[in-house]
Amino acid sequence: MYRSRAVPKFFIKTYGCQMNERDSEQVAHSLIARGYERVDSEVEADVVLLNTCSVRDMAEQKALGKMGMLSRISKNRPETVFGFLGCMAQARGAELLKEIPHLDLVVGTQKFHRVADYVDDLVLYKGAVAGISDPSYRRMDDPRYSIVDVEEEAGSQSTIREQALAPRQATAFVSIMQGCNMHCTFCIVPRTRGAERSRTIAEVVSEVRALVTHGVKEVTLLGQIVNLYGRHEFPWVSARVPQNADLSTQNVCATRKSPFVQLLEAVSAIDGLERLRFTSPHPIGFRDDLIDAISYLPKLAQHVHLPLQSGSNRILKAMHRAYTVEKYTQLVDKIRAARPGIALTTDIIVGFPGETDSDYKATRNLVEHLHFDNAFVFRYSARRETPAATMPDQIDAATKEERNQDLLEIINAATRRANEKVVGTRVEVLCEGPSKTNAARLMGRTSANKVVVFEAARDRVGEIFDVAIARANGFSLYGHPVD
Repeated sequence: MYRSRAVPKFFIKTYGCQMNERDSEQVAHSLIARGYERVDSEVEADVVLLNTCSVRDMAEQKALGKMGMLSRISKNRPETVFGFLGCMAQARGAELLKEIPHLDLVVGTQKFHRVADYVDDLVLYKGAVAGISDPSYRRMDDPRYSIVDVEEEAGSQSTIREQALAPRQATAFVSIMQGCNMHCTFCIVPRTRGAERSRTIAEVVSEVRALVTHGVKEVTLLGQIVNLYGRHEFPWVSARVPQNADLSTQNVCATRKSPFVQLLEAVSAIDGLERLRFTSPHPIGFRDDLIDAISYLPKLAQHVHLPLQSGSNRILKAMHRAYTVEKYTQLVDKIRAARPGIALTTDIIVGFPGETDSDYKATRNLVEHLHFDNAFVFRYSARRETPAATMPDQIDAATKEERNQDLLEIINAATRRANEKVVGTRVEVLCEGPSKTNAARLMGRTSANKVVVFEAARDRVGEIFDVAIARANGFSLYGHPVD
């Protein structure tokens, strides 16, 4: 363990998904527990960590560009420790040391719980904090000591269990599994995150209970394919409706419950937890038992993120998505019947190899038909060592951009229509803190995951209350609290 009279400071920046954010909080917690102080700027820090993403090339380039810019800090303060964590670190490993001369640390996706140990070693070696350097501290003959750890580790899914909470923090992410076995042809995640591995229900429930005791009211369960949780480790059980079930929307028809639904019921039963979300699911994981759970678990948020990726069956098959447009549309109908008024959002990729104008128009038409509340639209990005990267008929950048902008116009119009329907109503909001665009105001989210901005006293952060919606502007709603 690192010990010194000086207080070492660390800065961590996260790229990519909510799982990366959760992993960063685990690292922050472990460093704070050892006496490090978290700071908001790399300029103030003795240790600078970038938690990276490899899903798209742009995310990798942003992280590489940021680390490259940090060379100026290295020149002025060569004792500063610099590290890459996460998916890009896992995929590229030691080669990153050759690309970034001042890089000291590369840690992959199964070793976040080792980061504090490695940082301690490097701080001591480099003398990153005044007065603690140890010239005799050498573990390698190489004149420049660095650490790379991208090896697999059994049980790593159970190591992401602690996080640093801010005062009055109302929401938190909880990782319930790691890895993915789906092998979509465009996706690098099975390589960077490994095979599916799930935590036990008891472990997850224990973590959520601890978060609730610290004031957290909403939890989001995280997994690469979250609704396939435990399918290889834990058994299905006979379906029994919980005592607190809300059966007003439809009759429960599933005869067996998957491990994921068992987990949802166990977490929902925790006293003090007000809302429960999960992301990111796969359409094939929405079996009858999960659709039923959406109808009878009142704490489940009134929002489902349901990745589509393409509205063309030919492209879905090339993507290895294992469902058709027809099955996806039927699933949307079932979800909306289970919870009337539920908000649906999605992910869509344009410009996948071989996507013709006809394929894109099929996607466009389906999006217009399904009326999503919002969507993330991505231009296909070739990832090395994925099947799609070597497929013929790669789409040029100009066509990808044209389709991206065209689809965004449709999605944005749908989002505006969905938000305008809320104007003049009261919605229940969980206040999360200051608005990102105006610190003088507060913001919160509805159960349907819509952002609401309003003026209120700071002591209302972390509370749930009604807000009267006066207007909608873009992706946000504006109103005033109603006591």
